[in-house]
Amino acid sequence: MFAQLPAEVQPWAFQWHAELWVLVGFLVGAYVYMVRVIGPKAVPDGVAPVTRRNKCAFGGAMLMLWAASDWPIHDIGEEYLYSAHMLQHMMLSYFLPPLALLATPTWLMRVLVGDGRLYRGVAFLSKPFVAGVLFNLIIMVTHVPQIVSASVDSGPLHYSLHFLVVMLSLLMWMPVVGPLPELQIGPLGKCIYLFLQSVVPTVPAAWLTFAESAVYKTYDIPVRVFGWSVEIDQQLAGAIMKTAGSVFLWTIVVFIFFKRFAVEYEGAHDYRREPGTVIPDSEIVETTEAPMTTADIEKAFAGSRPPLEN
Repeated sequence: MFAQLPAEVQPWAFQWHAELWVLVGFLVGAYVYMVRVIGPKAVPDGVAPVTRRNKCAFGGAMLMLWAASDWPIHDIGEEYLYSAHMLQHMMLSYFLPPLALLATPTWLMRVLVGDGRLYRGVAFLSKPFVAGVLFNLIIMVTHVPQIVSASVDSGPLHYSLHFLVVMLSLLMWMPVVGPLPELQIGPLGKCIYLFLQSVVPTVPAAWLTFAESAVYKTYDIPVRVFGWSVEIDQQLAGAIMKTAGSVFLWTIVVFIFFKRFAVEYEGAHDYRREPGTVIPDSEIVETTEAPMTTADIEKAFAGSRPPLEN
């Protein structure tokens, strides 16, 4: 525990990451500029450049970026616990990208990618097969022990891997929640696609969970945060990967499936007419019966009384 650690070793000591705050500030400023300056020119008059959902998603994306890349998750994950490192990668690949895409309105994405080579490149790389292969490839590569050790010792490699993880994750999520409708796939395709994305991460997750010795020598150090052994740390990392890589995606699959089922059911059982709809003559039932009077009603009730007992 912390009380048993040497005085010079303080895993929870605050560490300032100025580069992260500069990045977050730049992204916030760029988003505000695009929405307030470019947005009104890119959308029809009377249409808001962004919706409330866009704003909430952007706030969530920035919060996720900050939480994953700043103290304490970043520092504990890079120096002491591989489980914290795994949590950081899950946040950057599974939680941040869909929020970032949901925060981006269609007009903004079209402004960013245009309609030339960049658009064609994004369209190709975000095809389900291509995006899925690239995403799972980077997930596997970032769990190779030699790559993990090298990224901990090399700042440029570390940030390059994080950049690749985020970019390829954005492409992976593009067919599901991307702002360009033509690049999205249908509801059933989304369910199958996300289910397949949940299969590959189970391999390294199981590998970490059932490993009997230290997989990553970088984290096999005398300083044990929370008193967790290296084996317990690895098992927790595998559980985090399994939860994010499977349960999280399966939850989205279930949501998409039932959302589509609900829409189809409502459409099949919706008997309401649109305002101004003219009722066809074939549906109008004519009758020659005169409306009932009060006397008719009293007579009907009198005839329905039970017979009096003798």
